[in-house]
Amino acid sequence: MANYVIITPAHNEDAFIEKTIASVIAQTVHPLKWVVVNDASTDRTAEIVECYAKEYNFIQLVNVERPTGRHFGHKVRAFNRGLAEIRDLNFDYIGNLDADVSFEPNYFESILLQFVKEPRLGIAGGMIYSRLGEEYVSQEVALDSVAGAVQLFRRACFEQVGGYLLLPYGGIDTAAEVTARMKAWTVHTYPEFRVLEHRRTGSATACPLASRVKEGRRMQTLGYGALFYFLRCLYRAKEQPKVVGSCAAFWGFLASKLSGEPIALPAEAVRYLRAEHRAKLKRLFRLSSASSRP
Repeated sequence: MANYVIITPAHNEDAFIEKTIASVIAQTVHPLKWVVVNDASTDRTAEIVECYAKEYNFIQLVNVERPTGRHFGHKVRAFNRGLAEIRDLNFDYIGNLDADVSFEPNYFESILLQFVKEPRLGIAGGMIYSRLGEEYVSQEVALDSVAGAVQLFRRACFEQVGGYLLLPYGGIDTAAEVTARMKAWTVHTYPEFRVLEHRRTGSATACPLASRVKEGRRMQTLGYGALFYFLRCLYRAKEQPKVVGSCAAFWGFLASKLSGEPIALPAEAVRYLRAEHRAKLKRLFRLSSASSRP
């Protein structure tokens, strides 16, 4: 079963990456190769990874130099640099793994078993619990979606979707799973497999409100419709920061739309995504109508 590989782009992750390393080392099934791409870090990230790579031969450190700062495009370039290191290996599954997560020792073995059971399972992962203060709160990812921090692909699916696209505002994980579903692959999150994220997604350099504004801009450039995204913001209004976070996200969406920010996904993928959204809204309205009947 040990026929999976992992790629981890890591930029200034010395505060958390040892938690991730400890989790991977403890796995009941180790990857064939785990490529950690040190993406121009200015902290001890490379030093920490190199120390473990000397002891565990499935860990490989790759150093990348580039201009300083965080940008969504840097992650894609770093991931593709790691991809170049594993292309010639004989593997069936390939995963992106963020450098600030941890999970149980049987995590990858459990996910791989799901691929064996479901031949059309293209992307799988566990449920992310993000740190908020002293607590870890579920991201409540829809079960037909997988958080980018732990996306594990069947190799055939990964190659069909074309890997991760270079997108101006991020959303590479969303783009990949939308394309996968469009090509008749199943995408599934398994809530029973918990993954702890020790830093909330998007919070590395931005305050929570700024992160939510960026989220709104990202969703607009991915092709989300205004009504669906507005309802999504209402649904998430209880998340921190309560109410104002959802307002900031929708403001970012509207600002992007009004400024004429182009949609980054191919037209075929956008049509498919909006058809999915219409189907979800119809189901929601049917359930609401049924529950309101006497």
